[in-house]
Amino acid sequence: MEKIIQRQYVQDYSTLVELCKTLEKSNMLAIDTEFVRTRTLYPKLGLLQVSDGEVIALIDPVTIDDLSPFWALMTNADICKVLHACSEDLEVFLTAANCKPVNLIDSQIMMAFLGHGLSLGYAAMVQHFTGVELDKSESRTDWIKRPLTERQKTYAEADVEYLHQIYPKIHQLVVDAGWLEAAQQETQLMIDRKFSPIDENLMYLNIKMNWKLNAKQLNALKYLAAWRYQQAQKRDMPLGFIAKDHTLIGVAQRNPISVGAMLSIEGVELLDIKHKGKAMLQVLNQANKVPESEYPQPIIRLDEYPAYKEIFKQVKTFVATAAKNADLLPENLASKKQINQFLSYHFKINNADKDKGVIDILYGWRLDLFGEKLQAYANNGFK
Repeated sequence: MEKIIQRQYVQDYSTLVELCKTLEKSNMLAIDTEFVRTRTLYPKLGLLQVSDGEVIALIDPVTIDDLSPFWALMTNADICKVLHACSEDLEVFLTAANCKPVNLIDSQIMMAFLGHGLSLGYAAMVQHFTGVELDKSESRTDWIKRPLTERQKTYAEADVEYLHQIYPKIHQLVVDAGWLEAAQQETQLMIDRKFSPIDENLMYLNIKMNWKLNAKQLNALKYLAAWRYQQAQKRDMPLGFIAKDHTLIGVAQRNPISVGAMLSIEGVELLDIKHKGKAMLQVLNQANKVPESEYPQPIIRLDEYPAYKEIFKQVKTFVATAAKNADLLPENLASKKQINQFLSYHFKINNADKDKGVIDILYGWRLDLFGEKLQAYANNGFK
């Protein structure tokens, strides 16, 4: 006999309280979010979905002001929360309620440890385990607009219905393969990074082509990037809507003294100058008052480090061998970005050796599996 699942659309606080009293008795909850993020810095929460296997509930944050009963579930250490590809969901939890989840695991990460690559989509995972082909036509819908259509609700329900159904199988497979703790660590690392405070004074490090600038120019870029982030926060707009990267680079390079001079800089976005030129001049004026002793260090390109290409190739081969021995894909062990992070740390480039953040290869399961051996290999001159 097919199991009957109760379906709820929760639109008021009292119903939410009753729902969460039921859900808090569960050992595991499948959770998802729907949000809109087109012209804003932060994602706008449009719907919360949750299932305990008995109930599938759609919680409407547009009509409920106080979602604290749900956030309490997210921080309840006794309940395992399962999400798929939860990176953006974490941003929703952060911006909507500063709610850092506890005892959460990402099924996409778990599937990676089962040989399915790092970016297996939810629909592909469901089809793999059930043969069901999900309708993804509502994935780009406006989840803020009300009322929701029945088709939207059905789509949203499926995102937790099948996840709750197949999670026990995924969990058992990962346990049998010996990678559960590693999957938990990977998920927690992602959570910790999403909830680490952003230092606006380091935003300039994320801007492409910053390595072209000298110390004085880099100082100007530092001030411009911090200003742009402050404006984006204040107005809840994407960074590029305030000013494009290439505009900031051009302005920092030339250090113009007027809006007219800005307009003559090759590569700048004219609309950026038209709407933000005066504000950027004020920022430059502030940056120009900084003494030379406080300028940032010029940025060294890792790929210009002596013998970088050969060393990178050697490390990539080392990782591939370790992955083969562990019966994992090389991308599970280290991406190009993670290898470069390790090499920057090893060669002490751009103060990477003083960075207080986690060096992925030298942390947790990676350290135990191959990180210590890789570090010894590097300390021996990659021989």
